Amino acid sequence: MRSGPALEVDRLLDDPRTRIIVCCGSGGVGKTTTAAALGLRAAERGRHVVVLTVDPARRLAQSMGLSSLDNTPRPVPGATNNSAAAEAAGGSLHAMMLDMKRTFDEIVEAHSDPDRAEQILANPFYQSLSSSFAGTQEYMAMEKLGQLRRADEWDLIVVDTPPSRSALDFLDAPQRLGRFLDGRLIRVLSAPTKAGGRAYLKFVTAGFTMVTGVITKIIGAQMLRDVQTFIAAFDTMFGGFRERADDTYRLLQAPGTAFLVIATPEPDALREASYFVDRLSSDQMPLAGLIVNRVHRSPAAHLSAARSLGAAEVLQRVPGSGEGPLERGENGHGSESGTAGRRAGARDRRRTPDAAATTSRHPLTATALRLHAERMQLAERERRLEESFSAAHPVIPMAEVLAQPEDVHDLDGLRSVGKELARGVRLS
Repeated sequence: MRSGPALEVDRLLDDPRTRIIVCCGSGGVGKTTTAAALGLRAAERGRHVVVLTVDPARRLAQSMGLSSLDNTPRPVPGATNNSAAAEAAGGSLHAMMLDMKRTFDEIVEAHSDPDRAEQILANPFYQSLSSSFAGTQEYMAMEKLGQLRRADEWDLIVVDTPPSRSALDFLDAPQRLGRFLDGRLIRVLSAPTKAGGRAYLKFVTAGFTMVTGVITKIIGAQMLRDVQTFIAAFDTMFGGFRERADDTYRLLQAPGTAFLVIATPEPDALREASYFVDRLSSDQMPLAGLIVNRVHRSPAAHLSAARSLGAAEVLQRVPGSGEGPLERGENGHGSESGTAGRRAGARDRRRTPDAAATTSRHPLTATALRLHAERMQLAERERRLEESFSAAHPVIPMAEVLAQPEDVHDLDGLRSVGKELARGVRLS
């Protein structure tokens, strides 16, 4: 039985000091659906919410009844008019999907003059960096988060983090991109544009020629020229990237931010969640709790798997239902001959118990009992995994979301998930 605290989702959503909720975890655990459900529930409770997703599968747009999402927040129709209480609360819901290249372009346009911006945007190295460089997606997600926070148009931002293989990519991306832009290779390649004085320039150029000769053999002369051109135009922006990376990190550590780790009741997902919880703690990030998605429970939990299997075995051994022609009579009604047939059939069954045992009186009931036993065994495995997580992290609040009968594809489905989140845990 879990002894740790329950995650009070509604209290978190209703707290006006909560300005950012970051949903994170390994891939395939339902981060996008959870983020959307949290945003919808908060909007219906009076918050002005924007949900930022980076999931390229576009599930968020579909579940919110939108044909598509882009880099601009879009209002979600019907999000707060499902009930009089929701309308009276006066909340609103917007959603957007990160376009990392467009976000990068916006940064360039905002922090350089038009001529230099045009030069940078047309540079082949920049185009590659802005669309496929490792860590760019995670960094741009945080850039967009910073933009939304500074705009102050919404009192709650819910972030669905990138589906990274490692949860640590999300936390490391701002520093990693900042280190790249301030790295040794970048400094070497930009040295000729920064050198001052003829003697120094001659010395630097000699060393630079040796280095670039090696680099040219590796990446090609055209690529090297593109990199140098990019650096020359981009040089004044390097400091801004580092500053924003630091600002973003401080924003994530601020009291108004709440991290929610999302997992499923499976060994790999909970192991990744445990690792992420430890990392958040070591980085002093404000962790609100763990949400366990797709949990299996049974409304007939009082009937154990062992009793269910035992009952199915008993039913399997019961003789046939006694509805054959001899028992009904020719016209299907009871008769003396039918009675005699039943007596004879009973004698035959006593003489041949093995044959009688092959027929079940209630085959559907026996099958249902076996399915229930499987569900109870699955629920018990999941419960042990959750309790193991709780034993390792006894102070981490937890909430569960029961496995839904079908995929969540509309606002009603998101509302159901939101209600599940508000109910908390069921481990007792």
